Amino acid sequence: MMGEFIIELKGLQFYSFHGLYEEEKKVGGEFVVDALVKISSNHDKVSSIKETVNYAEVFQIIKKEMNHPRELLETLTQSIAEKIHSKFSAIKEIEVRVAKKAPPILGFKGTVAATYRNTF
Repeated sequence: MMGEFIIELKGLQFYSFHGLYEEEKKVGGEFVVDALVKISSNHDKVSSIKETVNYAEVFQIIKKEMNHPRELLETLTQSIAEKIHSKFSAIKEIEVRVAKKAPPILGFKGTVAATYRNTF
């Protein structure tokens, strides 16, 4: 029997220094990360972490990438996705979203985000 698992990490909060502008690089800001991975499963019953994706390891990858400043959210999301996929080659689809809570845009209230999606 062939099935599919979706593993999600949602609402991960980080204080990081990503941004295009000098002020963002100095002061930093709040970011929220969501990651979704899909894997195929041909196991009748998954009973080992080796048969799935270890979300604790996915979190560590995201955390490390969030501590490496990038100018663009697009670069960051793509890098996170590539690192996760290189660690877990069983992943068939991945989606990573990074939202910046308070972008330095005069009069702007809300968040901005970039999402990267890929299938393998």
